[in-house]
Amino acid sequence: MPAEHEIRADYDRDTIAIYQAYSPAIADAALEAKAFVPPFSFHRMTWIKPSFLWLMHRSNWGQKSGQERVLCVRVKRSGWEKALSLAVPTSFVPGVYPNPDAWAEQFATAAVHLQWDPERSLRGTGLPYYSIQVGLSRHVIREFVDEWVARIEDYTPRVRKIRDLLRSGQAEKARRFLPPERVYPVSAEPGRRFLISPHPGAR
Repeated sequence: MPAEHEIRADYDRDTIAIYQAYSPAIADAALEAKAFVPPFSFHRMTWIKPSFLWLMHRSNWGQKSGQERVLCVRVKRSGWEKALSLAVPTSFVPGVYPNPDAWAEQFATAAVHLQWDPERSLRGTGLPYYSIQVGLSRHVIREFVDEWVARIEDYTPRVRKIRDLLRSGQAEKARRFLPPERVYPVSAEPGRRFLISPHPGAR
């Protein structure tokens, strides 16, 4: 079983895959421009998630209003790791912050938020370990768009295929189309702050 807190992702030497669900208008504009452009908002927090199944639960397999299109965004690992270095968790963590007031002071001015949510199974059941979400505030979104995003892919057809296989009772076949996810190496400092054990492959 995975550790309670670890980052699992599809990644290579240079990039990590994160998933987002958008309206057709935002997705089509981003795919055409090969970058996030209006009507994507640069003035509100955007959450990036490396867990494909967590986003499938959140968007109901791309069936919720405004979340019909699923994008796989390849983000430079340097950008992802910068986001982690700036992040403050969304709740007080004893042992990491001396007291709730100290945490609240940092959280109030944080450019990046981080929270853990129960990971999801293929059927959407909550699992006894967690998936990471990273919230980018308006103070770093422009850097995310201009410098961190390496490419944007439309995963909507893949999502629909998996959804149709699940509906027809072919769960094992559906599983073959899931993106691969493995433990992402995290160095000691962000690992300590976010309760993640250091990984031997950390850079």
